[in-house]
This record gives sequence, C-alpha cells and structure tokens, in this order.
Amino acid sequence: MKRLLTTSAMALSLMAGAAMAEGKLVIYHWFEYIPQELLDKFSEEYGVEVTMDTYDSNEALLASLKAGAIGTYDVAVPGDYMVKIMAGEGLLDEIGEGELQNMGNIAPEWADPAFDPGRKHSIPYQWGSTSFMVNRDVYQGEINTTDIIFNPPEELKGKINVLDTPGETLTLASMHLGIPQCSTDRDQLKALNDLVQGAKGDWASFNSDTAKEVLVSGDAAAGMIWNGFGAKAREEGANVEYAYPEQGLIVWMDNVVLLKDAPNRENALKFMDFLLEPENAAAVTNYARYTAGVTGVEPHLDEALTTMPEQNPPAGTKTAFVEVCDAETQAVYDQIWTNLKK
Repeated sequence: MKRLLTTSAMALSLMAGAAMAEGKLVIYHWFEYIPQELLDKFSEEYGVEVTMDTYDSNEALLASLKAGAIGTYDVAVPGDYMVKIMAGEGLLDEIGEGELQNMGNIAPEWADPAFDPGRKHSIPYQWGSTSFMVNRDVYQGEINTTDIIFNPPEELKGKINVLDTPGETLTLASMHLGIPQCSTDRDQLKALNDLVQGAKGDWASFNSDTAKEVLVSGDAAAGMIWNGFGAKAREEGANVEYAYPEQGLIVWMDNVVLLKDAPNRENALKFMDFLLEPENAAAVTNYARYTAGVTGVEPHLDEALTTMPEQNPPAGTKTAFVEVCDAETQAVYDQIWTNLKK
C-alpha cells in the first residue's frame, strides 16, 4: 500500500509539473531589445509566466545552444545568417501550416527570405544596419569611411570600440578592403588578417553589450554599433553621429525562431503570433528604434522614427548581409578572429 501511495504521489507531482509547464514561456533574446511592458502584456493576455535570458552575439547564442541549452528555451532571436546556420545544425523546429494565424501580417519583402525559405522556422522581428558612430566633440572630420575603424585619425586612436562579433566585424573589414565575404583567396585572407591585426592597436575594446554605454559615457570616441542602439546613444545625450561609409554598411534582419525540443511549444507559437500583431511589433520598434518586418505598424509608431538620422541612409548607400561560409572557409575566418582576440 505504501508503494502504491508513493507511486500515486509521484504521478500527481508529475501531472502538476506538466500543468505548470503549460503556463510557461522561456525566451532566449538579445539584451535590451524588447520592452518589459510587452512581455507583461503577453503574460497577462495568455496567463503565461515568461522567463528571459539574454546573449550579446549570434555566435554566443549558437555556442550556448550547442553546449546543451537546447531543450531549455522555447524561442530565440537570431540574425538572418544565424537562422540558416541553426537550421543546418538541426537546432530549429518547423512551424506547421496554419499554426500561426498572423503569418499574413509579414511584410512581403520578408515573407520568403533566402535564409529561411517559406518561413519554415521563423518570423521577422526587427531589421536594421550595423555601422559605427563618432563623437563629434572629439573628431569633426569626415566620418563616412571605414578608415575610421581600420585606419583612424589621430584624434580617435586608442578610443574605438569594436563589436565582439566576428560575423559583423570581419564583414565590415572585408567591405573596407573591397574583397568578397567567404573568400578562399590566400592573398585576400592574408590582407584581411593583416588589416585587423594592424588596426587592433588603435582599438580600446571589443564589446557588444555596452556598445551604447561606452559612447554615452565617453569611454569610446568612436565605435561600431547597430543603428537603433546608436539612436538611443544620441537620444541619451551623446554628441554622436551615425556613419554611412562609402565602402558600405551591413544590413540584417533579426527573427524569432521556434527552437527544437521547445518545452512549451504551444506557448512559443502564441508568442510568435502575438509579435506579428502590428501594435505589438510597433511597441518593439518604438523601444528598440529599429524597423519592424510587419505591415500595418505605421499608426502605432513614434513620429520621431520617420526623421531619425540612423533610420534614413543617403540614396545610393551600399549594403550587404553577412554571408554564411562553407565549413572549411569558416574555419579560416574563425582562426583569424581567434588570433585577433588573443
């Protein structure tokens, strides 16, 4: 009888745990990228307890999931190239036909991206650009050139912050040199390595999660930054200007993905549908200062976004997405990055 009672107690405990799990959502997200009020709104509307952990780069996200975090989180928010990599690594679940009611709200230009054809694994979140900003109290010269990062003027030497993400930093370096991403040419790869190793002495730091703060505090006089983060730095009082370099800048689309073995899959889908509602997508844009990949957001947006310099590149600005290299080529770029960080 005691054994039966113990077994029954265990069964009840497991049932209670399962019931509790139905009311949870665990998010893996970039830092400072979603308003708490929006998470609270979702929690209240659906009776779901929301937990969120953060990361500071696409590469950190991938490393964490591959190290054993898969099965812990329900959704994550990788950039375009990382969606493709994660799908290839088998880290994403597939969204079934009809599982999301708001798929029709996706902006046409983001409905069938090359990094996730047919949106089998993801929905658009926000998109923007990666360039750099310069403190105009420190340097008043021309800033629309990647020389600011890789061959800086004397006023900026030793005062530059570079993003701690190889995908974007090495891509910007490739654009500076005018060479292809994922190059297999030995001379081009040597030139890339020489460029970043030579520029490293002029950099003060590799930092992503405080890229805004070091510009606001003045600890950095120039720094690579995402345009929305840059807008926040300016709005917080820093006399900084966002550069549109003649060599080009990086564009990206962040996406909400359904992770493999999501412990709360149904709630993950509810959350994705929730983010595809124009009012909610606009709430992220108003907070993060990027651009939504959803139609119908305009009536809900702050007026300042329409004239924000970080959102309005000059006509003819060159842009490029970060490309996904094959494994052998990527290993070379990984080695360049590893040597750079030593």
